[in-house]
This record gives sequence, structure tokens and C-alpha cells, in this order.
Amino acid sequence: MYKIMTAGPTQVRENVRMARSLETTNPDLDVAFVEFYKETCDKLQSMLHCSGRAYILGGEGILGLEAACASLTEPGDRVLVLDNGIFGKGFADFVTMYGGEAVLYTSDYQRPIDAADLRSFLEKDSDFKYATVVHCDTPSGVLNDVSEICPLLAEFGILSVVDSVAGMFGEYLNFDESKIDILCGGSQKALSAPAGLTMLWVSDKAMEAMESRKTPVAAFYANILTFKTYYEDKWFPYTMPISDITGLAVAVDNAIADKDILSRHEKIASATRGAVTKAGLSLYLEEGYSNTVTVIEVPQGVTDRQILDTLKDKYNVMISGCFDVLAGKVIRIGHMGENANVDDMTLTLDAMDKTFADLGVKLNCSMKEEFLNRLR
Repeated sequence: MYKIMTAGPTQVRENVRMARSLETTNPDLDVAFVEFYKETCDKLQSMLHCSGRAYILGGEGILGLEAACASLTEPGDRVLVLDNGIFGKGFADFVTMYGGEAVLYTSDYQRPIDAADLRSFLEKDSDFKYATVVHCDTPSGVLNDVSEICPLLAEFGILSVVDSVAGMFGEYLNFDESKIDILCGGSQKALSAPAGLTMLWVSDKAMEAMESRKTPVAAFYANILTFKTYYEDKWFPYTMPISDITGLAVAVDNAIADKDILSRHEKIASATRGAVTKAGLSLYLEEGYSNTVTVIEVPQGVTDRQILDTLKDKYNVMISGCFDVLAGKVIRIGHMGENANVDDMTLTLDAMDKTFADLGVKLNCSMKEEFLNRLR
């Protein structure tokens, strides 16, 4: 078995795995499951300080992104797509798929979005129904300050859709204070449950916008409104993946019990970045580093595949490459959720030290030793 240190999915704790193996009831008919589902949603709502509603949908995290766009977009709606990363730009596909006009606000992929620059743009053009923004754009690891961006959007009367699949539970988030309208998360990142579930937090304003549409939502599975009365009706729009949700509930409890979860992510991330740069390798970003993923430029003389394959085949450690405009240019270490611990990062950096030595890349120091020194 490989040590999974990818930028998601992450490692899964044993109690989550065991919960998924428990005997199940019929989630379509057993009212006890409806209560269990609501209790889990209520915990998620509380964890991210949301006075609106939280839902768990049966589908990998990208379902949340599509559901937000499907549920809000009507034909002809102008939607502002904040693009400073691969996933940020990708929102445009969902907007246009449902008949909207995606207007890209593109900025430097190696830096977070500058709120002052965004304000200058909005002062000239703010005629948008909603805007999309990625909290942590996983391909580059850039962290956008949604606590600054979303209140700015709200000031101009623009609803906000935030993708924090790779940010939440590793980075601080406050739904209400940040004036977020729809927040999208996934089970497989810092929450450290297996892939397969989307989590959504929805404000009253977003719900009102969906309910006041002039045209019906052009989707069923990706229609958030189908969940609105699930508790009152004791009915779900489709058979819920009960084992997945049982495991997720344990992962949620794990996160609630981990009082140092955010500081742990910050310490691990900071020590990792420091070790990488002290060794003479280059981080892809110039600023705006996420605490959930470190993205490293592939050094000259080797390829990403050589690094990734040597790590995996010789040292049994799996990290991520990248795709799209960053294909072949970077490698990524995921230190989020169950991956964000000293032992696993020490093992990973030791394997990387050895891999670079095998490939003839001379480092200025041992990343493993420098990482440990920075934690002392």
C-alpha cells in the first residue's frame, strides 16, 4: 500500500472506515435516518458558523459546484467568474452549461485575488447575479481571502458561490461573517472521509434567489431546491448513500474533537514550505499560500513523472502532479486532514530527499531534517 500524501483524496482514519461497514437501514423509509442526516447537517452548519442551511448530497465534491450554478443560473444571467486558478476558471463551464453568460475576471495565477483591484472592477461593472470564487485553488495551492472578497461582492448586491473543497477544515471559514451565499465542500479533502459526498451551506438570500426564478432549474440531481423540505417531508429526492454518510458523520466528529486542527495545519504547512525553499527548490506561488497543499516547481533536468514514479515505485509514497496549464510543471504535496501530521510529512520529505538524490538533483539540505528543525 502507498502512503497517500496527494492533494486529495487524503488518508482515512480507521473509525471512519469501520463506520462505513456497519449494517444499514433503508434511507428512503426509515425516519431514524432522516434524523441522523439532519443531526450531521446541523453539526456541519455549526462548524462553519452558518445561520442558513447545510445539506449533504450524494456525489463527489464537484457536484456542489455544478449544483450551485444550476440552481442559481437562468438563461441570460451575467455571472462573474473570479479566475486566478484552474478551478476558478472552470466555474465558467457550469455557468454557460445552464445558459448564463460567464464574465471572467482573470488575475495572476501565482497570487491571491486583490480585493482593491476587484473593487475597482466592480465600480465600473457590477451587473452580475452572482460571482464564483475558489477559496483554495488546489492545482496551484493559492488561497483567496473570501472573508474580504464575499463581503465586497455583497456590497455590490452580488451573490457569492465559494468552492472551499480543498480549504475548509484546514483553513478558517466563517460563513455568516464572510457573507457567503453558497459554500461548496467535499468529503475527501481535509475532512478525510472517502470521496463521494458533496456538502453545501446555503444562505437565506441564496434560497430566496433560487425560489424566485422565472424559469425552472434545468437539472434534477443538481437542483438544491429539491432538498429544501426534506426534513419536513421526511423524504429525499433520491436514495441517499447511507454508508458514505455514516462514515462522514464520524469524520465530522473527528474534526470537532480536534481542537488544534487549524493550528496543526498552519504549523505543518509552514515547516514544509520552509524546508522546500531551504533545500533550494522553488514554490510555484509568489504569495497566498494555502495550509492544505504545497505546490513545488519541477526542477530543471528532471520531469514530474520521474519524480512521481520514483516516489511511488521505490519509496511507496504517492503525491500529486498537476494538469491543464500546470501539467508537467509542478508537483503537489497534500498536507490536509489526516495527512497533516509530523510523522507522515517526515516520511514524505525523506522519500523526496532520496528521490531527488536518485535523479541527480542536488539539494542544499535535507528537507526532512529542515522540516523537523522548524517544528522544534
